[in-house]
Amino acid sequence: MSYFSEKVVVITGGSEGIGKAMVDQFLQLGAKVATCGRNFDKLYLLQSTYPGKPLIIHTADVSKEQDCHQFINAIIKSWGTIDILINNAGVSMRSLVADVELDTIRKVMDINFWGTVYCTKFALPYILQKNGTVVGVSSIAGYRGLPGRSGYSASKYAVNGWLEALRTELLHSGTNIMWVCPGYTKSNIRNVALNKDGKSQMDTPMREGELMSAEDCAAIIIKGIEKRKRSLVMTFTGKRTVLMNKFFPSLTDKLVYKFFFKNGELV
Repeated sequence: MSYFSEKVVVITGGSEGIGKAMVDQFLQLGAKVATCGRNFDKLYLLQSTYPGKPLIIHTADVSKEQDCHQFINAIIKSWGTIDILINNAGVSMRSLVADVELDTIRKVMDINFWGTVYCTKFALPYILQKNGTVVGVSSIAGYRGLPGRSGYSASKYAVNGWLEALRTELLHSGTNIMWVCPGYTKSNIRNVALNKDGKSQMDTPMREGELMSAEDCAAIIIKGIEKRKRSLVMTFTGKRTVLMNKFFPSLTDKLVYKFFFKNGELV
């Protein structure tokens, strides 16, 4: 029997990308899964893929406190508890600080940071009862500020710090708190990353064929949950970036600049 059999797993942003891959894999492992997203059509398509499976879909914008409250309440009404919460919903951005509108940074923070806070706060009483797990899907940008992604980096630093504080508060509770930092992953997050005006840029400078698949990323996260890890930094490049930024920050500044600027232009 799977470790996750009959466990209630909640995944925000589960209609595509890493979130959808986790929905797929948790259902295959025998878990009861609830997920939310802003696009009902995508959620409905996901649900129709699994007729008869224990899958709850809920339309919600995690940047809105009331939406998060209603989402968690819907799960408790149906299944009575929550074992695992994975705060996966997120949005990226690409714009220089000099050009970006403040509302764009605010929007990124509201989704990435406050969405994590809202869902965790409302789910936590039930997770504590089950000695369960809270997960934040963060980023290398939560360890190293990335040019053109200032709001995204700030939101992921905030997620890491907030979850680390929560983990320390609950150190002897039996509940596990972990944050995971994927490297660049094949996902729609870059295509819908916000430009300076807060609109989806609808393109990506990354070579998608060279990136980790959402399925591989999801499998690593699930394994980490089962092992009750503290944190996960995925990929060799990610681990190297974190270590270099810690011990050689000035050199890392130059290397990161070189990676993100080509001929003086942000990529």
